[in-house]
Amino acid sequence: MKITYFEVTDTLYIEFCKAERLETFDYDDNTLIDVDVVGHVCGITVEHAKQGVDLQRLSFEQVSWHAA
Repeated sequence: MKITYFEVTDTLYIEFCKAERLETFDYDDNTLIDVDVVGHVCGITVEHAKQGVDLQRLSFEQVSWHAA
């Protein structure tokens, strides 16, 4: 996963995988969903990111889970 913030356009892009994008859907006025050829979400674009995302507190945590 890769998260990129474009300050000039106030756009946040979350890339889940390096797949070829087949289509982009509008989720709402500020959110676009990229879907690959098999229908998996491969990216999310958040426009006007400062309005909906606290960029100063953006963090990543990996949690391991093991079935009992």
